[in-house]
Amino acid sequence: MICNICPRHCDISPGKTGACRARMCIESAPEDEMNYKIIPVNYGKITSAALDPIEKKPLRRFMPGSMILSVGSFGCNLTCPFCQNHRISMMDLKHSIYKTVTPPQLLDAAETMKEAGNIGVAFTYNEPLIGYEYVIDCAKLIKGAGMNVVLVTNGFICEEPLTELLPYVDAMNIDLKAFNDDFYHGIGGDLNTVKQTIALSARHCHVEVTTLVIPGENDSEEEMRIEAEWLADTSSCAGKDIPLHISRFFPAYAYADKEPTAVSKIYELADIAKSSLKYVYTGNI
Repeated sequence: MICNICPRHCDISPGKTGACRARMCIESAPEDEMNYKIIPVNYGKITSAALDPIEKKPLRRFMPGSMILSVGSFGCNLTCPFCQNHRISMMDLKHSIYKTVTPPQLLDAAETMKEAGNIGVAFTYNEPLIGYEYVIDCAKLIKGAGMNVVLVTNGFICEEPLTELLPYVDAMNIDLKAFNDDFYHGIGGDLNTVKQTIALSARHCHVEVTTLVIPGENDSEEEMRIEAEWLADTSSCAGKDIPLHISRFFPAYAYADKEPTAVSKIYELADIAKSSLKYVYTGNI
């Protein structure tokens, strides 16, 4: 069957998973009209959990000073060689260590942590939207209980499922990994899809954007200028008030032999972005 969560549209054989390693084709029950269906094998399988400051997502202009229960699973639909969380994002069901947490159990955990300042649940660490069904099931319960739902995502999702999910989301941090098509093609993604996700989401909830700057890959002044101008353009995106986080790269995963981004480069690109945007933050300095 064809998976329609992200633009990869993986054609998945029975018993196999797509490129994300988390969405599997299985045989349906006899009474179903379709012979097969796609399910998230990472549904409720939590590999990482922590009560984090909201600023760590990073979200700087959404309920600052608060804490949020942050959870992640395994798998990702991109293949970033610089991934900071590759020990879970590049894993599959067989090689993951997890605890199964149902949506009601997750809500109960979030409510239990209110006394510690918790405002809700952030789906983060790996790519949450490849476990779409779990995220939306939990989000409905969390919103219904008056708590906040946050997504930290690469934004590589089809418009239809995103539109269905957005009414239950309060804030997002979306990775804009570069502002050139070649970079995205190299990691199995698509720049236009991510741009569409940012623009659409910013019309429905609070959105902040993060760009991780990698030496020699996405660190040109011209690319940052064009990115910031696009984000600030109300006809195409959100306008000058959308926060942009420009973060420093540290060697990791397949890029373990690269040099960290120079601090001066981060400040230089931030100054360029500030020509178009009101809120520009530097990260990992």
